[in-house]
Amino acid sequence: MPRAVRERQMLDAAVAVFARRGYRATSMDEIAVAAGVSKPLVYLYLNSKDELFTACVRREAQALSAAVRASVETGAAPDRQLWSGLLGFFRYTAEHPDGWNLLYGQARSGGAPSGDEVAAMRAELVDFVTALIGSAARGAPCGPALPEREVRALALALVGAAESLAGSSPDGLETAATLMNFAWAGLGNLLEGHPWVP
Repeated sequence: MPRAVRERQMLDAAVAVFARRGYRATSMDEIAVAAGVSKPLVYLYLNSKDELFTACVRREAQALSAAVRASVETGAAPDRQLWSGLLGFFRYTAEHPDGWNLLYGQARSGGAPSGDEVAAMRAELVDFVTALIGSAARGAPCGPALPEREVRALALALVGAAESLAGSSPDGLETAATLMNFAWAGLGNLLEGHPWVP
């Protein structure tokens, strides 16, 4: 079997086992059995449990980020871009529950060696959403443009809400619609120069 195929097979098995059992409780023996290979072969390809876990997290983070970016309808109206990005996020997390659990449940918890990978993925998503909201703000008919710190705060809030809601509907459609209604109703008013004031 080609090395890339064998490695993908081991990573697939490792993601499922880590997602189900957690980093600390998972053994390399379990991963080898799940992958249908010998334990020495797992070590030959991926050196250690830490490196294997980090490779799994890196792969899942890159796949999620790529899925979100690919789903955004470039050139569409800002609300459509945000909608398609949210839908891409929720569909991906619904279709890859083990990968999402690995990223959000396992890698962010204490004791896992790859929190930096998740933090980098999250920062990339926040930057991407910040750019989408910033683009919408620049094209909006409102008076003064939204300050950059406010745009970033909105992006952080939206990404955090999406993370919290991931996995709450089978195909992601209902969750994406709920979050879009919540986010865009407020953002739409902001972009039209009608912020809420206490």
